Amino acid sequence: MKKIEKKNLSVLFEALAAKAALYIPADNAAGQSQFTRYEAGMTLSEKLNTARSPKDLFFPQIENLVDFQVFGKEIQVRERKAPEEDFILFGVRGCDCKSFEILDKVFLSEPADGYYAARRSHGIVMTLACGAPEETCFCGVFGIDPAAPGGDVSCYFAEDALFLQPLTSKGEALLEGIALEEAGDEAVEAEKTSIRRIADRLPLNQLSTEAFGGDKTKTLFDRPEWETLAKSCIGCGTCTFVCPTCQCYDVKEFKAGDTVQRFRCWDSCMYSDFTMMSAGQPRPTQKERFRQRFMHKLVYYPANNEGLFSCVGCGRCVAKCPIHMNIAKVMKTLGGAQNEK
Repeated sequence: MKKIEKKNLSVLFEALAAKAALYIPADNAAGQSQFTRYEAGMTLSEKLNTARSPKDLFFPQIENLVDFQVFGKEIQVRERKAPEEDFILFGVRGCDCKSFEILDKVFLSEPADGYYAARRSHGIVMTLACGAPEETCFCGVFGIDPAAPGGDVSCYFAEDALFLQPLTSKGEALLEGIALEEAGDEAVEAEKTSIRRIADRLPLNQLSTEAFGGDKTKTLFDRPEWETLAKSCIGCGTCTFVCPTCQCYDVKEFKAGDTVQRFRCWDSCMYSDFTMMSAGQPRPTQKERFRQRFMHKLVYYPANNEGLFSCVGCGRCVAKCPIHMNIAKVMKTLGGAQNEK
């Protein structure tokens, strides 16, 4: 276990930034926390979660994949190189760290996505335990411990210091040569106990996944409650864009002079034109689109991934949905007596 005094946090950030591009949660002009490339003098945000997850660093919202240049009847293909820059993500919460595992199962399954794989191989994740989980949090429902966030290095604020515990060879190599003190783990263990005590009392942490899972398609698909749940949804897609595990995307091409550029960009199953085909829309109603999103999180994904749910309980959709319709309400409505509390 290593530590550095909290007042010297900028010294740590400077040392890390000297090794690779460093991204930390910082407040923007609108007062929202977001992962931002570190520059001297930048201050770490005090907010629990960033407005959007660090998913952007591995799976960008917009990405130029390839260009096609046209010369008469000839076409020259110019592939965009996969990212090669090493980078460090500091301050990733345990829920977001777990989301990388969920994305890995999508993008690293054969055939692996080269762009995503390159970013994962070049990225180093430094997690930060949640000192004060909020009422919108429910990571414990999905087996995530906010006091043991994982990553390459786990970090904890305790006793006016930042404690750092390397967990992988990447993490150990990262901390080499940085002026850190050796430390015992007593303060960290006390902090873990405090975090777990708070998490256990959170209202949404009492939800149960018992009624959901990979074998529940027939049980849940035709439930009449979907009609009522979907009725208030306005299909804005906010939940999908703040979600750390959503991975839907579209591929679009744009003509710029004699060049055609192909981009990948995030999409949402909540949109009426999502997966639109020449024959029409396979899910023409808002109810069908709404159901698809939550069935994927709670049934379809675990069916194909050894029971792993595609939600990490980060609470962003709970906080951001403009009509307060979210996965927690769906679980309460469809989850039976154990979720009626």
